[in-house]
Amino acid sequence: NTMKQDSLQLPPESLTPSEFWERMVLLVDMNAFFASVEQMDNPEWKGRPVCITNGNQGTTIITASYEARAYGVKTGMRIPEAKQLCPDLIRIPSHPERYAEISTAIMKALEDITPDIEVFSVDEAFLDLTGVQKLWGSPQRMAEMTKRAVFNASGLLCSVGVSGDKTTAKFAAKLQKPDGLTIIPPWEAEERLSTEPVTALCGINKGIGGFLAQYSVERCGDMKNIPISVLSKRFGNLGKRLWLMAQGKDPEPVSSYVAPPKSIGHGKVIPPNTRDKQIILTYLYHMAEKVGARLRRYQMVADQFYIGIKGDLGWLSEKTRISPTSDGKRIYEITQQVFQSQWNGEGIHQVQVTALNPRELKHQQLDLFSEPVEERNAVNEVTDKINQRYGEFTIAPVSIMDRSTMPNVISPAWRPAGHRKTI
Repeated sequence: NTMKQDSLQLPPESLTPSEFWERMVLLVDMNAFFASVEQMDNPEWKGRPVCITNGNQGTTIITASYEARAYGVKTGMRIPEAKQLCPDLIRIPSHPERYAEISTAIMKALEDITPDIEVFSVDEAFLDLTGVQKLWGSPQRMAEMTKRAVFNASGLLCSVGVSGDKTTAKFAAKLQKPDGLTIIPPWEAEERLSTEPVTALCGINKGIGGFLAQYSVERCGDMKNIPISVLSKRFGNLGKRLWLMAQGKDPEPVSSYVAPPKSIGHGKVIPPNTRDKQIILTYLYHMAEKVGARLRRYQMVADQFYIGIKGDLGWLSEKTRISPTSDGKRIYEITQQVFQSQWNGEGIHQVQVTALNPRELKHQQLDLFSEPVEERNAVNEVTDKINQRYGEFTIAPVSIMDRSTMPNVISPAWRPAGHRKTI
């Protein structure tokens, strides 16, 4: 790690208008982000194979350092299997609040380069550099500036990819990890992608890849051999985008807009084959309270909820409606009702409580037969203030004092702003 912590200022560089790209997109991709944070915070783990799990009870690897990956250790692998590949593997419980803190600092630092930023995930962000070329200069210079900004904000290295569209930029960022810098000019993108499998592109999974294979489209270069109508008929507007993506012409803009959440939910994997009714209800109450707290945090309510418990034969679930609420106690009451109607005594492995279609709290019609709303609101307001200051569930219902001790996790949809800034 030889990068120096200094300002973004680099030697002056001026471009003529003819040298400007019509469109320039950069992707920042952190290197084994969670593991890198742990190695930075604990220098004794630098250079050693480490993996992250959801607390000490977690049995599945969330991510692994590059030292561990060299042994074949992968995300989603179980600890016993990973230990067979790498006996010296160091297992570290996750610290999501720390990862979110560093991610937020990184995203804030990137605003010094351009205001046009789309946070793609906790460790990835797209930057639209089209409008700042006159200010900063060449793609190479802006890529180096970006890597320096990330390091100054976090102490961590990253990989960046630069091209004329989001898909090619993301592909480029993966080519020289860790600590990579890859530039694919837009006029070279189609040829560069032509020999790559279509599944190498973000957004083309095995399902879409299987559909394309039916039309002999296995490499990106094969895509232009079929009419765009084949994809648009099957996938709608997404199909048109997929057709263009494979040719280095992804039209999707970089967008900083964070849409309101379509759902707010929490779930937990519980001890396998749990049949104790009270234990299962404790987990469900825990999830109901977490959902309620998140709704209140963003001044939202919901009147439809998904309640689910998962056994050996799959999910036993139900959607139910009530008067609009953000009260965890009220959510738990309907959760109990669903549980009683669905559970037949089988072993349970997982629970889920989700508020569907949450909306902003405005003038809601009140349920005249429920517990006085003012009283519950007062209790929740005091509880939220204490928990936000001293930590989640510092104050909690007695019934869930024996709740799960497994830590929270970062949602794949985490964002450092708006409704999704939630662990």
